[in-house]
Amino acid sequence: TEERERRALHQLYYDPNIENKNLAQKWLMQAQVSPQAWQFCWALLSPDKVPEIQYFGASALHTKISRYWSDIPTDQYESLKTQLFSQIACFSSGSKMVLTRLCVALASLALNTMPEAWPGAVAEMVRVFQEEGGGVDGRARCLALLELLTVLPEEFQTSRLPQYRKGQVRGALGREWGSVCPLLQQLLRRTDSPGAVKARVLRCLSSWVLLDVPLNESEGLVQDCFSALPDPELFDTAVEAIVNAISQPDSQRYVNTLLKLVPQVLALQEQLREAVQNGDMETCHGICRIAVTLGENHSRTLLEQVDHWQSFLALVNMIMFCTGIPGHYPVNETTSSLTLTFWYTLQDEIMSFESDKQAVYLQVYRPVYFQLVDVLLHKAQFPSDQEYASWSSDEKEQFRIYRVDISDTLMYVYEMLGAELLSNLYDKLGRLLTNAEQPTSWQHTEALLYGFQSIAETIDVNYSDVIPGLIGLIPRININNVQLADTVMFTIGALAEWLADHPVMLSSVLPLVLQALGNPDLSVSSVSTLKKICRECKYDLPPYATNIVAVSQEVLIKQIHKTSQCMWLMQALGFLLSALPVEEILRNLHSLITPYIQQLEKLADETPNPSNKLAIIHILGLLSNLFTTLDISKQDDESADGSAPPVKTAPPPPGPNPVVVVLQQVFALIQTVLSKWLNDSQVVEAVCAIFEKSVKTLLHDFAPMVSQLSEMLGQMYSTIPQASALDLTRQMVHIFASETDHFPPIKALFELVTSVTLSIFQQGPRDHPDIVDSFMQLQAQVCFWFLISFTLGVLSLKFPEAPTVKSTCLFFTELLPRCSDVPPVARVVQEDGKLLIQAVLEGIGGGASRCLMDQFAEVLFSLNKHCFSLLAVWLKEALQPPGYPSSRVTTEQKDNFSHQILRERVNKRRVKDIVKEFTLLCRGLHGTEYAAEY
Repeated sequence: TEERERRALHQLYYDPNIENKNLAQKWLMQAQVSPQAWQFCWALLSPDKVPEIQYFGASALHTKISRYWSDIPTDQYESLKTQLFSQIACFSSGSKMVLTRLCVALASLALNTMPEAWPGAVAEMVRVFQEEGGGVDGRARCLALLELLTVLPEEFQTSRLPQYRKGQVRGALGREWGSVCPLLQQLLRRTDSPGAVKARVLRCLSSWVLLDVPLNESEGLVQDCFSALPDPELFDTAVEAIVNAISQPDSQRYVNTLLKLVPQVLALQEQLREAVQNGDMETCHGICRIAVTLGENHSRTLLEQVDHWQSFLALVNMIMFCTGIPGHYPVNETTSSLTLTFWYTLQDEIMSFESDKQAVYLQVYRPVYFQLVDVLLHKAQFPSDQEYASWSSDEKEQFRIYRVDISDTLMYVYEMLGAELLSNLYDKLGRLLTNAEQPTSWQHTEALLYGFQSIAETIDVNYSDVIPGLIGLIPRININNVQLADTVMFTIGALAEWLADHPVMLSSVLPLVLQALGNPDLSVSSVSTLKKICRECKYDLPPYATNIVAVSQEVLIKQIHKTSQCMWLMQALGFLLSALPVEEILRNLHSLITPYIQQLEKLADETPNPSNKLAIIHILGLLSNLFTTLDISKQDDESADGSAPPVKTAPPPPGPNPVVVVLQQVFALIQTVLSKWLNDSQVVEAVCAIFEKSVKTLLHDFAPMVSQLSEMLGQMYSTIPQASALDLTRQMVHIFASETDHFPPIKALFELVTSVTLSIFQQGPRDHPDIVDSFMQLQAQVCFWFLISFTLGVLSLKFPEAPTVKSTCLFFTELLPRCSDVPPVARVVQEDGKLLIQAVLEGIGGGASRCLMDQFAEVLFSLNKHCFSLLAVWLKEALQPPGYPSSRVTTEQKDNFSHQILRERVNKRRVKDIVKEFTLLCRGLHGTEYAAEY
């Protein structure tokens, strides 16, 4: 076996053939768990083997101990432990990776035997390694012991111990800390300890504190970690250990220890300043992590220590220094982003105190938060154009995300500072823009506006008295840069609701937005801002409508914007046109849509190919986005409390809706496009989207189109069934089902769609999950329509054509399981299930071909499985009348049939046999030669 192991390992590591590698790996995995593993593990560890083979031996040992512990006889625990100790001693000067695996194996053994079979495990480990070991030097032994002590808590975290054992073992490990702590302290404080030993001590401490070692018990060691911070070799591991120790959930109980740690953190400010001067980002990062961890995890505890308020304020100011650390994130510094969550936490804690205490804290901390706003806006500033141009796209993206985080923080801070924050920003911006002596950098202006926009985007600023002034300042900004222009746009967009209440100010900002529309670099900001203005201020825009439409048309024709922005622009125009008189809407629609219609006519004549497909989908998308928002009903103007709409609302004008007029004009063209692209689901989807968006927006105004659209949908679906056509049918059914005038075309469409879908079910519904899904949604949409499909199904069961009856049975077996999760299905089945049973019984009683009995049995089986209690009642009632379903069966035979069916809820085959037997009785064929062949 050992030889086979060696060969397999050689294959795994050195064979270039991936097949052989995989086979070797599979074989080795099995070998690891085989009973022989105990023998070959030790053999593979012998000194003459290469490290890879030794590593496998050690791993196999760990696997056996950690996963197959129950296979190990109790009397072998001791020898296993002794062997592992001696192997670890041998490897303490050998391969590091093998040593670690052996330590993990011994750790696993300890966890499985603590505390009963191996009490004082850790104390014994320390003792064994401190005794003189056969020729192994003291430093190597010390490092091996530290490795063992480090992996022990880590192995505990990932072990598969049962829950009750985990609690016992955690307690036992907690008691062992008394043996670990003095050893770590002694090694860390000895001046002659080598750097490698101290680094391992710090790692070991990190590992143990994750077991929730009480902070007051590790206090001395944590203070020693602070002493290790000036040593560059130990800095990272010391930071990790301190952060882990003070972020343990339990640590907030130890107030006195936390209070002792604050001055130690404050003492790091000198080292922090030096690191900033030397551009040492790693050290800045590490010290900031310590300060933020203490502040974030313990702000409430430290705020409550009122006698020490100055030292906590000093810690807050130290974190402020980290927030405002010089340099541009993420290129010259990466520290400031670590601090942002601290500011949330501190604010939450302050605001959660009862009002009198809160007032005291606000007096101290409001000025701090005003300073924070200045610092954040300074950090949000773009670098010089030249520097920014040299950044990689990844750095630019990280900076963008960082600014979003700053924006969120500012929005949050507004809760504490309120309207005064806006006044503060406005004053600064005013001074900046009106100071003629000092030329300002665009970056400074942009950052202040960004602060405004961050707040206005999510907080209702309608009552703020500084907004008129701000809107007045915007036209004075010298917009000579893309980033600044973007922020100006987003700021105007954030104020759209305010503009709706103060329409007189539109004239000062709208020209800026329309000018920006022509700049491809401002695509997202200008289009989204125009959309917001058109949505919020549409009733104030008629005087500007001609201009907005003209500029929009021009940029659309020049193809300045990408697809998604073109779609937004169409939505903006839809909002805008909604508020105009009908004849103006029609005039604008005509000029807006005509170029696209002409283009579509040309495309419809061409032979289908991938590039004209994209163009067709684009044009159809533009139309459907325009119709999504073009709504002349003014229903969205009811105020939030449901009171009457504003005075400017007039009743909708008589005559057809403008969207309907346009749709009727282009209907024939759309049909032509469809006929060529009917087998392309994306084009079909784009066509359906136009009508679906229109139906959703227009609701009953869509009525004039119902019959021609129903006809087109029916033709589409009959030729090539697609889910998007079903989804559109569902919208139509939902809105027009209850209207008598439109009932015939919709009913015809519904019946057609149902029969086509049933025939798909017959071929195998599994091949068309999207159609099945859409069909079921259509069925579940409205209970009323269920009645039709249910009644339709019941009628279909009586059809003479066997294929129709088969697919109808399939429809019911697909439908009935939905009783539990689709309430309308449950309702209809409850109300009309008896009709279904009667139709099935009539078929079994002789009304249907005998080749259909299996299908009827499936329906009965499905009813029994999903509506058991109802089925029992229905069967009893349906079979009561004498001579039904056949004059040849007695009451006793009917009862017997009923009992047999109700008993079988698992065995479908048995139900089929019961049905066949009963149908023979009903037909008078039972016991005949004819029946024997059946």
